[in-house]
Amino acid sequence: MSDTREPSVEDKLLARKDGGIGEIIFNNPARHNAVSLEMWQRMETLLAEFAEDPDLRVLVVSGAGGKAFVSGADISKFESERASSDAQRVYNETTTRAYGTLYDFPKPTIAKIQGYCIGGGVNLAVCCDMRIASDDAKFGIPAARLGLGYGFTGVERLAEIIGVSRAMELFFTARRVPASEAYYMGLVNRVVAAADLDAATAEWTGMIAENAPLTIAAIKAAARQIGRPAGDRDLARVNSLVEACFDSEDYREGRRAFMEKRRPQFKGR
Repeated sequence: MSDTREPSVEDKLLARKDGGIGEIIFNNPARHNAVSLEMWQRMETLLAEFAEDPDLRVLVVSGAGGKAFVSGADISKFESERASSDAQRVYNETTTRAYGTLYDFPKPTIAKIQGYCIGGGVNLAVCCDMRIASDDAKFGIPAARLGLGYGFTGVERLAEIIGVSRAMELFFTARRVPASEAYYMGLVNRVVAAADLDAATAEWTGMIAENAPLTIAAIKAAARQIGRPAGDRDLARVNSLVEACFDSEDYREGRRAFMEKRRPQFKGR
């Protein structure tokens, strides 16, 4: 007799770590990795745990099954999770926190995209620092076909990457965009054959993990200030992170390694 029980949220959103590389995997392939409320809640928890891990150097966000990265909200859950204005408010607050936690994650993040990256999947991808896609990936935001409201922050994050006019094009038309066009728009940093996606992502994570964590943290903090109004920028924090680089053991190690013509061994302190 087959087991027809609904998989647990721990099964639908996986976390793993190998050395300094962490990965969060959306594992709901039967629904093209559509995301339920409890999955968003678990993502917050996992991100908080990874953020506190001193050995973590880079985080990859991906989808299981080879057919989709994330295809957006799990519409089958709308009646139970978003049927009333109060329920919709709770859902929106939860997803806003989850996206914000990923966007503000203190270490480098990479979206590894294969197959469909739709709706909330695009929102998730643009919360990452970089995006690498397989050549069979497809991108789209179908909010205008579903009658959904789309908040300012999601529009802003996409527009910061591809520009306001192209962002409006994606929202207004709700059309599907192939990986090649997404690359042309600047939505993704790199497109590779599907068979090469894991290796290409590992190449990136390996290079990042070898570099100085304090330097990378300072650069990410500075990058996150760029989109803010000048009066709201916390440049004092950025400057303190830059100063910490010059006071660090890693700075001394970097200089020694350069003089000794060897790879530096950074420790993040």
